Amino acid sequence: MTIGTWIRKGLEDSPKNNTIALLDGVRAFACLFVIWYHINLITRASHLWDPRPSAHPLLNSFQYFGMYGVTLFFVLSGFLLFLPFAKALLFEQTWPSVRQFYVRRVFRILPAYYLSLILMILLFQQQYVQPEHWKELGLFFTFFMDSSHATFRQLNGPFWTLAVEWQYYLFLPLLVLGMRLMVWRVKQGYRLPTTMACLLALIAWGLFSRYWGTYFVDQHPSATFLVPRSVLNSILFFTFGSSGKYLEDFGVGMVLSLCFVYVQHPSIAPKVRATLQKLSPWLWGTGLLCLLAMILWNYNQGYVNTWPLFNNPIFHENYYWLSELCFSLSFGLCILALLFGSAQLKRPFESSPLRWIGIISYSLYMWHLPFLLVFINWGQPLLRGWPPLLAYSAYWLWVLVVIIPFCFLFFTLVEKPGMKFGERFHRQKANIATPAAAPGQKSSLPESKGIR
Repeated sequence: MTIGTWIRKGLEDSPKNNTIALLDGVRAFACLFVIWYHINLITRASHLWDPRPSAHPLLNSFQYFGMYGVTLFFVLSGFLLFLPFAKALLFEQTWPSVRQFYVRRVFRILPAYYLSLILMILLFQQQYVQPEHWKELGLFFTFFMDSSHATFRQLNGPFWTLAVEWQYYLFLPLLVLGMRLMVWRVKQGYRLPTTMACLLALIAWGLFSRYWGTYFVDQHPSATFLVPRSVLNSILFFTFGSSGKYLEDFGVGMVLSLCFVYVQHPSIAPKVRATLQKLSPWLWGTGLLCLLAMILWNYNQGYVNTWPLFNNPIFHENYYWLSELCFSLSFGLCILALLFGSAQLKRPFESSPLRWIGIISYSLYMWHLPFLLVFINWGQPLLRGWPPLLAYSAYWLWVLVVIIPFCFLFFTLVEKPGMKFGERFHRQKANIATPAAAPGQKSSLPESKGIR
């Protein structure tokens, strides 16, 4: 079997619950951005390759960009998971099954995560087996490892983002039920602006909680407001954690989802869709320019005076609470351009190799850093004396030859069976809950479809 056949077979066998093919490619870019960022950190910290002294500041600025692959992941999650709810809110279609939503999330996320967590503890972090670390271990098992400095970016760096994702999964069905109470009370013509107002309020809350959390967690860790500090700490644990709950990122994805659902609906004039298709190159270009501006602003935070445009104290003081929203809006413009763009614009993101990376990106995201750390211990000593660029390339060869094949096996043996079991579990429960229809009749309960 050739590599191309292997990739195509993986795409054919993967679940296809209302997927949008090009977003698999976008997800691949998000994952590769994060890997790129970690390789840059490792090779620079170990003095194997550091282009900063001789490279152009523009190239140096891009070295730190990869960390915002996480932001792109959050925007994608907000977009995809809100799609069925957006359809129901706007057009009063059958309300998506909340139970089905949770079942799919549980079997999509938990089997691979818990097995990875246990293996990483046993192989690399045995100290968590000791009783003095059981409190921290409990946070990892309950998906609150983002809320304590003792567990934030510990054990496995990327894990904290899974906590943020999981908390969003738990929160989303409750949020949209609250939105339904308002949206379904207004006339059809006002549902789009009412839903949009709800999502803008969510984004505003994300900004406020980030500003408020940064003030009390990072800048004034002993200050209090209206309540004792112990009570405030409990509130911050659930509403901010160590770096925020990133609701502004999810909210931007949900706004994109709302616009996509509205424009795609048959009742909307084709002229609106045609206008967006014509504007897609401009949206794409604007999104890329905004990303470039954010990359330069981000770099100037750590290396002041590199880009004088961002030396104004206003930029420096407000970066932390505004940057996530600005990055997510930039990514959002690019995604909107892709969704309504030409086949030529979409083609790179719909290519089989990139989609394949996107499909295994969950395993790749969880496991790439532990394997990179293994390479530090076993492979890096062999690189001493190598030309810097060649030593840097050796890390990418390790990703290609070892990490990606392992993650494909992990996806095949752990993730995919978990998803299939979740589908069977849901169907069995649905069959029990739905009375058998008389011969020649269909059940009165339509099947609810979700997004993978």
